[in-house]
Amino acid sequence: MSAAMRLIDIGINLTDSMFRGIYRGKHVHADDYMLMIERAKRAGVERLIITGTNLKDSRLAVEKTKKTPTESGPMLYSTVGCHPTRCKEFNNHAKGPEAYYAALLAIVTENKKNVVAIGECGLDYDRLMFCPKDIQKIYFEKQFDLAEKTKLPMFLHSRNTGNDFYDMVKANRHRFTGGVVHSFTGSLEEMKSLVELGLYIGVNGCSLKTQANIEVVKQIPIERLMLETDGPWCDIRPTHASYSHLKDTPAEEMKLYAPPSKKKEKFEMGYTVKSRNEPCAMGLVLYSVASIRGCDPHEFAEIVWNNTCQLFFPDEYSTQQSL
Repeated sequence: MSAAMRLIDIGINLTDSMFRGIYRGKHVHADDYMLMIERAKRAGVERLIITGTNLKDSRLAVEKTKKTPTESGPMLYSTVGCHPTRCKEFNNHAKGPEAYYAALLAIVTENKKNVVAIGECGLDYDRLMFCPKDIQKIYFEKQFDLAEKTKLPMFLHSRNTGNDFYDMVKANRHRFTGGVVHSFTGSLEEMKSLVELGLYIGVNGCSLKTQANIEVVKQIPIERLMLETDGPWCDIRPTHASYSHLKDTPAEEMKLYAPPSKKKEKFEMGYTVKSRNEPCAMGLVLYSVASIRGCDPHEFAEIVWNNTCQLFFPDEYSTQQSL
């Protein structure tokens, strides 16, 4: 693999119990967490940003960032925030919503080297059974306060929200330094309006399912593009429109990005788990998007690396640009 093929997974749910062999509360197979991390390293994934989805998982995500250093520096970073479908937790907190907010803020302020963004936060109208619109809006607004206080960028989520997500982001755009709308599956018009607000667009397997998705991804300005797995979900599957774009991926690299797998019920240590998306699959996202856009994957990887550093690691980015 070329030295230029360095990757950052901006959205990986390493707090999910699937990465410990537990599915829906049932222990199905042995814990292969560290092997999964090693597979990511071998596949050129130099950094993982663990998604914080509520108070409990944000704490766990930060703890994980302290446990897997590499020779070139820490490999794991995290976000801190509350996913729209979990926002009832603010009201349900034993000491009230202000205490929940204060606890999120404390995680950030006490772990400044490890936390790189506020989120995952936003609006999700596809899953209102978990949290109604009015509560989602209240606590999305509250997380703009977190971003403003901490001066961190935002890791954003939007699903089927009409204009509500855009309107709230636009109204609060002056309060946060920047952000990425991750796992983007919206329309061309939505993408353009978000880019006009100076936001980045995060692409994963779910962003590449249909031909309509692909037409949108083709037109994301390259300087506004980031890549992610959103594992353990959002893998690229043979039924997806993007799958055919993997045909020119070098065979030796495919072995790194898509190692042999077995169903979880037939798990063997050293194999990946079928349909459990892992960060080593970042190369599949990279190659498919590069093919879709008709660009050299190595050059594309470096552009995406710089985009990602500019948002999440701005001091490092500025230093590199001044050399």
